[in-house]
This record gives sequence, structure tokens and C-alpha cells, in this order.
Amino acid sequence: MSYRPNNSLSEEVLEHTKVNSAGCYQCGKCSAGCPLAEEMDYTSSMVMRMLQTEDKAIEKELLKSQSIWLCSSCEMCISRCPMSIDIPKVMDYLRQKSVKEGLQNKTADKNIVAFHRSFLDMIQLTGRSYEPGMIMDYKLRSKDFFQDLTMAPKMFSRGKLPIFPESVKNRKNIQDIFKKSKKESI
Repeated sequence: MSYRPNNSLSEEVLEHTKVNSAGCYQCGKCSAGCPLAEEMDYTSSMVMRMLQTEDKAIEKELLKSQSIWLCSSCEMCISRCPMSIDIPKVMDYLRQKSVKEGLQNKTADKNIVAFHRSFLDMIQLTGRSYEPGMIMDYKLRSKDFFQDLTMAPKMFSRGKLPIFPESVKNRKNIQDIFKKSKKESI
């Protein structure tokens, strides 16, 4: 099944994540347990409701929201949900869609988007998280060169920041996953 422009965002999320927003009956347990709910413009239960409306204007507002970028994927929502709805998976897809359509929140901290891109780029490059490389990429994107600068020597001396990245055995498989996900998603 491929994306058709008349599909709702809810149907698109279902197609790409296998998460059905219609299964949410708005109990609010996800929002009540979310450690970042107070910072979000739309709580996780509101995000699910916005998807359920299948209203294009509301869907666009959702893609422009700060909430999808603030979700830390801690999975507290899944553990509390009586329907076991994987909201972090939905949020991840909404972030991808937001970037693809150029709708990421302009008032949201630009550093959230910079970190997101740096993390994914490092995984694509090495197949693993390589903190020094990710930090350098993040610093270049965010232009916040001196934040946490005093921590680096201590972390290096304690062996917390490896000098060279550790790669998976077959990086081509990781790159193929990224290529496939770019074709299949969005």
C-alpha cells in the first residue's frame, strides 16, 4: 500500500508505523504520566485526538507543533496505555514528516532538531551512537560551541568518550535501512 495524497495523516501513520490512532479512547493516562507534558503545546492524548479528527488543518498544526520534538521516547505512555499504543513511534514518524514537509516548529528550540539530525546521521554513518562525532556535528548545527566544553576532558580521561567510533560489521546494511526507510516513509 503506498501513500496517496488524499489519505489522512492518521492513515499514513497507520501505514508506516502500524499504530492505529483510532484505538485511543482518550483516557489521558499517557498524558498524565508523561514527564514532558507540561512543556508540550499538545499532550500525547491530544496528539492522538488530533490524528483522529482527520482534519487537514489540524494535521498541519500537529506537524508544526513543538510536542513532536519534545517527546523523549521514554515510553512511559506505552506502559500506562490500556491499549498499548506506541505513541513514541507515532511521534518519530511525525518528526520525519514535519522535516520532509518543512513544517518543523519555528519557535521550538532549534537545538532539538539539530540533535535529532546529528543522532540519525551518526547512526547512518557508523551503525552505532558515537558521542564525540555526534557532539561535533551537533555543535556545528547548533552553533553552540562552548556549552559543556569543560566536561569533555573529564569524560575523555574516564574513558567515557572514545577517540574512534566503533562500527557495526556491515555498515552497508544500516545504510540500506536508511535508504529503504526514506523510500517507504513519507
